[in-house]
Amino acid sequence: MSDVSGVISYRGIEYAQVPGFRPLELDLYLPDGLTGPVPVVVHVHGGGWRRGSRRHPLPALGDGFYHELAATGIAVAAIDYRLSGEARYPAAVDDVRAAVTWARTALPGYGITLGPLALWGDSAGGHLALLAALTAALVDGVVAWFPVTDLTTMHEPGDDDPESREAQFLGAPPSVVPELARAASPVSHVHAGAPPVLLMHGDSDALVPASQSTGFARSLADAGGTVALELVPGASHFWDGAGDVPGIVARSAGFVRALAPARG
Repeated sequence: MSDVSGVISYRGIEYAQVPGFRPLELDLYLPDGLTGPVPVVVHVHGGGWRRGSRRHPLPALGDGFYHELAATGIAVAAIDYRLSGEARYPAAVDDVRAAVTWARTALPGYGITLGPLALWGDSAGGHLALLAALTAALVDGVVAWFPVTDLTTMHEPGDDDPESREAQFLGAPPSVVPELARAASPVSHVHAGAPPVLLMHGDSDALVPASQSTGFARSLADAGGTVALELVPGASHFWDGAGDVPGIVARSAGFVRALAPARG
């Protein structure tokens, strides 16, 4: 445990055990001295489902991102999950759901009165956050930055590259296992009772096209869900080229604070 600038942090908390795999861990960052309900974010890192960790936020955010977010009054649980080299879909999304369950049951033991609880992820992490929220995780909202939302449209028809990120995640190229790819796509699970979603995507993203967010937003709205979409001018993946990354963070944090807590 460490206490820096009004933030209490706990490293290496085990949030779940899966037989045959390493323990699943998270780092917890708590605002110190707050009373009353505290907004909570379960943060899911990106990395194409095959790399990255809870210890390395996006370069544009800096290593102090979690501390800085907690210093604004939002508790953060930054999680690791099983990468595609360890286990295929649905392992990673199962881990995200387990982390949400941990947050709801364990955080009161850290002196936290739960306010709204949100999932927040970028890229592959945004995909996992959306998929978990739409398929059983009890959260009050989702912040998804440049997420993959439809695995069936991430490559050209007939692209059967077994080494692609999507193929490694699923265990086979999406074109080879189309039903599995659809099941693993957040857009396949939109419904009127979905938690509110904030999508933020660079309009110049060449790695995950902005159409992944615009198409999802349209589908969720058509289904009767609540969704806000912001396309960031000139920004590519990882917020490269974005003119105001602190503003993006601030709007995302504001969305979390405004959520109505205790869904279900």
